[in-house]
Amino acid sequence: MPEIGQIISHYRITEKLGQGGMGEVFLAHDTSLDRKVALKFLPDIFSGDPERLARFERDARLLGSINPPNAAIMRLIRPLSAVVECYIR
Repeated sequence: MPEIGQIISHYRITEKLGQGGMGEVFLAHDTSLDRKVALKFLPDIFSGDPERLARFERDARLLGSINPPNAAIMRLIRPLSAVVECYIR
């Protein structure tokens, strides 16, 4: 899992927001677009599980396919098994 202050691609991790069955979620700063985003990481223990990885990727594609004004925007970061979501507070 990432560390606070770590930079992944163009996202700087700023704090941990929570965790659950599908991974951990971190608040990050998108340095290219100057905005807050949520990054969701699949736990390392599941990154080798094809079924969990497929479900994680399906969730990312599904949420990424909807585009109403208040919906989260999702992008899959490969090969990290991470998802970027719009941060809505």
